[in-house]
Amino acid sequence: MSSKPIHLYTLATPNGVAVSAYLDELKKQYPTFDYDFTKIDISKNTQKEPWFIKLNPNGRIPTIVDHTQGDFAVFETSAILLYLAQHFDKNNVFSFNPETEPKEYSEMLQWLFFAHGGLGPMQGQNHHFNKYAPEKIPYAQKRYVDETKRLYGVLEIRLTGREYLAGAGKGKYSLADIKAFPWVKIHAHASIETLDEWPNLKAWLERCVAREASESGAKVGPFA
Repeated sequence: MSSKPIHLYTLATPNGVAVSAYLDELKKQYPTFDYDFTKIDISKNTQKEPWFIKLNPNGRIPTIVDHTQGDFAVFETSAILLYLAQHFDKNNVFSFNPETEPKEYSEMLQWLFFAHGGLGPMQGQNHHFNKYAPEKIPYAQKRYVDETKRLYGVLEIRLTGREYLAGAGKGKYSLADIKAFPWVKIHAHASIETLDEWPNLKAWLERCVAREASESGAKVGPFA
């Protein structure tokens, strides 16, 4: 068994980067915290092998195992982020106290779920139909590019006069930003060459990716 509390099974996809970036943020904030990781080669369907299905019946990355809780496994990116916040971010550096900051905590959940249920899946379909589908379907290609742009527009509205998605005033860098930024970061892969149409979103992304943990987290489980 690893001496480090968390083991991450991942690849440097947007969802994978969200978790590794948060883990690296926690390492910076809490000196006793650390994690190991195993790169999962999805091109070989490693995530469908029986040993992995025991950890995550959905057969997807990322997945974590918490050695401090009897090797408890957690899957789904947002569930992982919330779990890590509950157990390892005791000072709510990247979250909010649901009892003393209920509105801010709700805001974080709203934007976390917006990214989990909207931004990620829709941009993922965008990637599929524009980059990987065996046949070109113009209707699907246009539909998901347009939907990705619409979602970017929603983020643009939210970020007007703000620096981050949740929190009072200009907001605080939180799980909501950590979940969303890896998707927006690869906008060019989604057939959206620039973010000039959304200046607030563009400035927000620059703030997010400038963080040391965002850069180091993106190097965990690289494709190459």
